[in-house]
Parts: sequence; C-alpha cells; structure tokens
Amino acid sequence: MTEPLILAVNPGSSSTKVALFAGGRELAAVAVGHDQAQLDAFRGRPILDQLPMRAAAIRAWLETQPGVLAAVVGRGGLLPPLASGTYRVDAAMLELLERHERGEHASNLGAFLAQELAAEAGVDAFVVDPVAVDEWPAHIRLSGHPALPRECLSHALNTKAVAKRFARETGRRYEDLRLIVAHLGSGISISSHAGGRMIDVTNSREEGAFSPERAGGVPAMALVELCFSGRHDRRAVEDMLFREGGLLAYLGTRDVAEALRRADLAGDAEATLVIDAMIHQITREIGAAAAPLRGRVDAILLTGGMAHAAALTAAIAERVDWIAPVNVHPGEDELAALAEGALRVLRGEEEARAVGGRPHSRAA
Repeated sequence: MTEPLILAVNPGSSSTKVALFAGGRELAAVAVGHDQAQLDAFRGRPILDQLPMRAAAIRAWLETQPGVLAAVVGRGGLLPPLASGTYRVDAAMLELLERHERGEHASNLGAFLAQELAAEAGVDAFVVDPVAVDEWPAHIRLSGHPALPRECLSHALNTKAVAKRFARETGRRYEDLRLIVAHLGSGISISSHAGGRMIDVTNSREEGAFSPERAGGVPAMALVELCFSGRHDRRAVEDMLFREGGLLAYLGTRDVAEALRRADLAGDAEATLVIDAMIHQITREIGAAAAPLRGRVDAILLTGGMAHAAALTAAIAERVDWIAPVNVHPGEDELAALAEGALRVLRGEEEARAVGGRPHSRAA
C-alpha cells in the first residue's frame, strides 16, 4: 500500500522550510529563502501580509516534485492555550490567528499556508503541537502580580518530538521519564517534563536566557524606565526585546558560529564575554528546571540549531552534567514532527483536535 504523501510547512523569520514525506520518510526538502528586500517591504506590517509571497514560493517548489498530496501540515502559531496534539485547521483557528491577540510571529502563517495549499489539493490541513501548547499546573502561572500572569509559549513542537524520540531510543515511555529539554534556537526555551507533560518552561519571548536575537529576561525596573523615557515607541521596544536583542544587540550578529569563532580564534574579548554570559544564563535555567522535578532527572536534552555548535554544547554539558546525563540532539526536526502528527491522524492512530479542545470531525 502506498504511504500518504504529506507536505510539511514551517515558516520562519527569513525563510520557509518545506518538505515532502511518504509516511515517515522524507522524500525532498528545501528552505525557501525570502529576499531581504522583500522582507524589508513588510516591516511594520501584519505578518499575514507575507502569505501570498510565501505561498507562491512553496507552489513554485512543489511544481518540481512528483506525487499527489494526502495532507498539508503547518507549524502552529500563537493560539490560545491548547493541549498537545494534532489540530485540524478550521475557520475558528484562522480567525484567532488573524486577530493575533497573543502577538505576531512567523509561526502564525503556518495554518494559513497549510489551509491554502491543502484547499488547492482538495485535502485536509493540520497543525501539530503549536507554540501555544500549555500543560502547566495552575500555580506555575503566577508571576508575582495578578496583573502579569506567566504565559506558556514555547518551542513545543521540537521539544516534544525530541523528548519522545529520546524515549524511543532508550526503550522507555515518554510518560515514565523526567526530562529537562533545552531548545537552543533563535529563541531559547528550557522545559521540565514529567508524566508525559511539559510542567514548566521558560517563555522565550520574555523569560530566561538571551539568545541570538532575543533579550530574554531583562531587569524589570530598567525596562520600565526605558518604556517611559520617551525615546522609544512600542514597536522599537518590542524589536529590542524580541528581534534585535541577545547576540545581535551585543555583537552585531545572530550567527552563533561566527560569535564562537570571534571568541575562540580571534581572541575577541567582547565576544568571549557575551558567549560566556549566554552559557551562564542557559545553564542557570537548566539548573532551575531541575527544581520542578525535585532534582530527580533522567536526562538533559540539548536541541535546536545552536546544538550544532559542539563547543557550545560541551561548555553547557560541563556545567550541568552533575544534574543528569546530557544528550545532544542537534537541529530542529520540526518538519518530521509535523509530518508524524498528520500521519497519526491519517492512519487513525490519533483523532484531530479542534481549537475549542474537542476532537474535530472531518465535516466540521
């Protein structure tokens, strides 16, 4: 029997990663780059304005690929808090993303791209483990003031996929493991896992370690002073925290490999200082993630794009391997995780959910 052909779509800030899978096997993949001049034209505009440009680029690539699609699956965006799982794209989901009440992010495009391409092929559209996956106990939401509750936003797709893959590779059930997973990408989210749930995680938009382009948890009173200084509008402050912070703000580059080269090979004292600071913040957050697990941790998993940098992961491991063994899973296998989620629904192993929390009938 021929395995269903699934198109997986993962929009990022400067590219859209797409791949075709036959069952769980990747047939072809590409990172469709978007010209910087094109992206600059969208600066200050809603992220959904990029939909026609990105959809056209994916169509052009698809025309070079053989086969008939059985489903299209996109990365899930900043939806309301949701349980982990595969969700069918519907009008309610698209309306929530269009309102973008939880913020603008490239991942918000995932459902729209999946829906548009799936409609053209006459098949279903899905998202899997959106960034809004929320499995927190109630007490985790308290920040210190009722007007400022913590929000669970994370790299749930890759985090969950890596945790489950580690469980399979070690012959254990994910539900039986106590794990710390550090997703080290353009944003950093560090999570505690127990009983098959992500019971705490740093929200990479506003907490934890700084990253290649995000400022992480900055001093609150200094931020208040900055916001009311009259020197910056809201968009400028958001850019400083979310798009132009971290390594970019300190060193003028988002490229971790370049920063490491400058520190290790060129003897750049400033680069050394910044890299040391980022490693310190990452390891401090990993240490903090052991507390919800009562210090009983089976493994620490390092993943994401930065995990390709062996010098970085070695420095992190050297500081935290007293907590638990450290395993490195470089990269972000998010396209495979998307395809796996859609395939589970197509095979009848899992029922597609709706954003309201109930299983979603195909006719809905």
